[in-house]
This record gives sequence, structure tokens and C-alpha cells, in this order.
Amino acid sequence: MPLARSLSVTSLSGLEDWDEEFDLEDAVLFEIAWEVANKVGGIYTVIQTKARLTAEEWGENYFLVGPYVESNVRTQVELIEPTNPVLKRTIDKMNASGCKVYFGRWLIEGSPYVVLIDVAFSAWSLDTWKSELWELCDIGVPWFDREANDAVLFGFLTAWLLGEYAAQSEEPPHIVAHFHEWLAGLGLILCRHRQLPVATIFTTHATLLGRYLCAGNVDFYNKLADFNVDKEAGDRQIYHRYCLERSAAHCAHVFTTVSQITAVEAEYLLMRKPDIITPNGLNVKKFSAVHEFQNLHAQSKHRIQEFVRGHFYGHLDFNLDKCLFLFIAGRYEFSNKGADIFLEALARLNYLLRVNHSDVTVIAFFIMPARTNNFNVETLKGQAVRKQLWDTAQTVKERFGKKLYESLLVGQLPDVQKIIDKEDFTIMKRAIFATQRQCQPPVCTHNMLEDSSDPILNCVRRIGLFNSAVDRVKIIFHPEFLSSTSPLLPMDYEEFVRGCHLGVFPSYYEPWGYTPAECTVMGIPSISTNLSGFGCFMEEHIADPSAYGIYILDRRYRGVDESCNQLTSFLFQFCKQSRRQRIIQRNRTERLSELLDWKYLGRYYISARHMALAKAFPDTYMYEPTEPTSTSGFSYPRPASVPPSPSLSRHSSPHHSEVEDNDEEERYDEDVEAEKDRKNIRQPYALPFKNKTSPLGANGNGNGDDDEN
Repeated sequence: MPLARSLSVTSLSGLEDWDEEFDLEDAVLFEIAWEVANKVGGIYTVIQTKARLTAEEWGENYFLVGPYVESNVRTQVELIEPTNPVLKRTIDKMNASGCKVYFGRWLIEGSPYVVLIDVAFSAWSLDTWKSELWELCDIGVPWFDREANDAVLFGFLTAWLLGEYAAQSEEPPHIVAHFHEWLAGLGLILCRHRQLPVATIFTTHATLLGRYLCAGNVDFYNKLADFNVDKEAGDRQIYHRYCLERSAAHCAHVFTTVSQITAVEAEYLLMRKPDIITPNGLNVKKFSAVHEFQNLHAQSKHRIQEFVRGHFYGHLDFNLDKCLFLFIAGRYEFSNKGADIFLEALARLNYLLRVNHSDVTVIAFFIMPARTNNFNVETLKGQAVRKQLWDTAQTVKERFGKKLYESLLVGQLPDVQKIIDKEDFTIMKRAIFATQRQCQPPVCTHNMLEDSSDPILNCVRRIGLFNSAVDRVKIIFHPEFLSSTSPLLPMDYEEFVRGCHLGVFPSYYEPWGYTPAECTVMGIPSISTNLSGFGCFMEEHIADPSAYGIYILDRRYRGVDESCNQLTSFLFQFCKQSRRQRIIQRNRTERLSELLDWKYLGRYYISARHMALAKAFPDTYMYEPTEPTSTSGFSYPRPASVPPSPSLSRHSSPHHSEVEDNDEEERYDEDVEAEKDRKNIRQPYALPFKNKTSPLGANGNGNGDDDEN
């Protein structure tokens, strides 16, 4: 689902305008990944969101290749006959030779063609292909590693597909094959070994060894140059996987990765420096009015407040209007995702808020899936009590309204003592008694299967944040992905993010980081680190990230305690902001959304494909990359007014006021700020490709230009 942003913002030009335009009429693009129409992790999001832009560039010559998973195909893919005659002959030949290959349209934005290969149907060839892999590359795959076995089957079948396509072509084809991650990498290795006419690209979204090393709590980034990579991979029993990944990186015409921090990692662990960085983007849907995303924030925040009313029933001794919602979400990797440092910072923040007698309450949500057996009874009871109180209030209101109406009809002012009778008071007292609670509000919303060894719960026990009345920081651990059908918190992830005030992602290992990117597109400030791809990208492209609600935590050059203090400072300063300052900051954060749009970031993928074509077919294609310019002229400037920090408040910036909501002298004008930005930022250059499927441009206006903002 596309995320939303406002229309009246400015844009950012990154790469210089391109003079050349590649003729792609005789070229065909195969994009190969295990997560095509098969959701496993973040690569699924990359391919799914990028498909529309790539389909517009390549038209009928773009094919995604992935595994056939029947449960996914039923709901996501429309199976059809191949429209490309060469591909039809290729698939027919493979099916006649003992394979099962399907063709269809993936029912996502852009409706790209997909070629799905049933790897299980060809499992009879596994031993033969493993032997061939050993003879060719000296890579042995153990029988018990099912994932690696699938990679062998998938690799040989994709290489077969590409080779057969080249053989069935009447004229020498110009094939581009883009392989994602080690699971698809063997196909690339075989293409190069068999000398197929294929321009190859390999993208690693996170190195295998890097993820394993960081999970082991090593000083990863400071010791990158010292690792004995073969020994480390062997000690973790992933040497065969590591060999596949490293071989694919070295065999590819063009090697890419998703961020600068991962490029450094790949240079040391895979022994090849990436040719180009291809950051991950999102599809950004534009709103016609700038205030619409603020309205969505208010609506979603109200729904979270309703959940909080139920969860803290009997202990609702704080003002919800002065309550800030923070959250962290993602895979349950306690240290890699930074949940450890976030909890420690929350304990320190709680101390600061208490000693400063702050009236702000912070509720921190941890949305990380873990093993549970059901909802916590106390949590469900809280929502039931809240609903019962609401029904009671509605009943009394109806009775009160009817008596008031009768009194006014006869021309008399109502007697309050008579309008609310004893029965009404009895109903209300009974409802109040029902809210009495003998225990603290639960920290976890579910019954954990491994409660005593759970890292988050053990850390909560250590720091002593048990949602008591004296604490200004409350914690809610929701060990399940959010769903709009949940009886507890019926919101999907996008709605929940919109309703929060701040996303906190202090990751130690995060090759890119879609969670802070999604926050930015939805106008929600976030905290990231200089060890995440997103954080490095923002530091490179924005002159002052914190002014736009992008706080970058230093985890690369500071110790854990120093980083924790810095995170605590970020959180405390955020808590000191007034409501108006938060509104202005959300406006500024949302203005960065176009920087993360595939219409902008897709250029890097286009550049990688052009580079691969020029390397593989130098007689036909020419590509002369220019040295990247410095970030001057490339960075988003500081906002037109001073950043909304209470410590820096001046006359031209928002400042705290008792009547801040009625303050007309400091009205935030989005159009004025956007117009000032336009003087410093060029409009984005239109993508240099022809749409093969339609004479219209990408936006359907006939000239190929984007609508003006």
C-alpha cells in the first residue's frame, strides 16, 4: 500500500541530470530473488515497491523470477500464458524437460510479469547439481541445510531459464539479470561460468557473516579489518553460504549494496568494493492538502489513546493530552535492533522527568514478535472494562438528555438534582468500583512462552519500570505484529505509526532500515543511528537532520554508555517540546518524503543496469560514470526557521506559551517554508527512460513530466 505525503512540498535533486538515454528496445531485464511473491523479510518490500517504476522503464521486457509457493500464488498472482514468444518457448521447453515453471502477473502496483519456478518439483536433481557445484566451484553444501539446498535448486533452475532464453532468441539477446542476496547468487555464478550473454548485477542487502557476527555481540565495526572471515564463517557453520555469497559478489559485472555502511562491511567481508550504492525507497502517495497527514495523526492517536485508557484502567493518573507515544518495531533482535540501549535510555529518561517534576508521560511500545500462547487475560480485561465504562456513560447520557429535553420543552430550566436520579448515581458508582485494580498494569500484552529468559522482560525487571504511578515512563511490550483484526489493539502498522509521536530505532546492525523511512514518509520524527543505512543516507543528504525530525545517534564512535546518554538527551529534549513545536516538526519531517520516493532513488538502480550493460556488451552500450560530486548542492538545507528545540527558542521560532493553541502571531505557513526551500533545491529531473507500454508519460499526461508540486 502506498504511503501518503502532502503535495505542497519541495523536492531534492540527487544525481546530476543525465544526457544519455539508453535504448532498451532490444534488452530484457530479469530480476531474480527468493522473495518475489514470497514474503520472508525486507527484500520483499524492496522488490514489491520498486516494481511499478521498473515496469514503466522496461515495459513488456521486465520479468521477476522467484520460487513457486502455492499458498502465495493463490492470493497474489494471476497465472496467464506468456506474452513474450521467446519466453513462451523457453518455459515450454523447460516444462517438457522435467521442470515446473509458471508465468503470471503479480497483483501489486505496476502488475509486473513473474516467472515462478517450482524448486520442489526438481528436487530429484539436487544431488547431481550439488556434485556439479563441487566440481565447478569447490563449494560443498551439507545435506541438513534446507535453505542452502533450496538455493542450489533455485540457482541451477534460474541459470537454466536464462540460458534457454538466450538459446531460443532468434538474434543475440541483451539480457540483464539482477540477483538479490545469496539465495539467488548461484544462478549468477553459473551464468558467468557458462559464458551466457547476460549482464549480471548482484545486490547484497546485508552480508551473511555481518548479521551472524553482530548477533554474537562482537565489536563489529572496529574489528572489521581483523576478522578471519573463513574461520568466522566456518565456526558458525555457514561457510558454504558465505562462499556462495562471496562468489556471486566477485562474479557479477556490477556489485551493489543498499548503503554506505554496508559497502564498508562488504569490502572487508566479501573482499569486493561495491560499484554503486542502491538505497531502498518507498512508493509515496501525495495528498492534495498539507494538513491531511496531521489529521490522520490525530485520528490514529485517538485510537491509541483508547487502548491506553483500557490498558491502564484503575491507574490512569496521568493526562493523556500530555502523553507522548514512542515505539520501536522490527525483528526481535534485542541487541542488533537497539532494544537494549532504548530500555536503558528510558530508565534514565524516567529519572530526568521525575526530578524535573515534568507533567509529561511517555508510553513506549515495543512491537517485536516473540513466542506467545495467547493474549494476557489482564490486558483483555482492561479493554472490556473500558468498553463497559463507555456503555455506562452512554446510557446515563441518554437518560440525562431525555430529561433535559422534556424540561426545556415546557419552558423550564432543569433541576440538576432531579435530572440525575439515584439510579443514575448507582450505575456510575458501580462502574467506578469496576475500575478498581489490585495489580499494576501489565508490561506485556501476551503470555510469553519463555517469560523468564525473555531479553526485554528481563531488562525491564532490571531497570524497574513496572508501570507504577510514580513512573513518568510506561512500557508496553506487544510481542506480535499489529493487525486491524486484533481484539486488543485493532490497528494495522501504518495506522499505529501515524498515531505515535516518535519512532526510536537505535540499531547496532541495520544495513538499511525501512522502519525510520516509513516514519519519515508519514511525517513522524524518528531516531536512527550512524550504523544504519538510513541514518548514513540522511546525514549525507540533509544539512541538519535533527532540524527535520531525523535524530542520528552516534553508535560508531561512542561507547555504549555515551550513546545511551545521547539517546536519553534526544528523548528528554523531545519531551520538552510544546504541542505546536511537535506539529511544526512533523511538517518538516514529512517534507523529506520525496527524498525516499522510488521516483528519486530508482535512479541508482537504473545506473547499475546501464553500467552492467556497458560492461557485458561494450560494442552496443557505452556508460561513462562521473565521479560523485560533494554533498554541497545535494543536501537538504536547514529549515527557513530555527529548529524546534526548546533550548534554541528565539523570536522567529515556536516557543512555549500558555495560550499556544490560540497564538496567531506564530502561525506555521507550509507554503512559505516550501517556497524558501525551492530557492535552494532543484526540482527532480525526470527519469531517463521511455515507457514501452503506453505513449503517455509516467503520470499519464502525455509529456512524461511529473505533475508540478
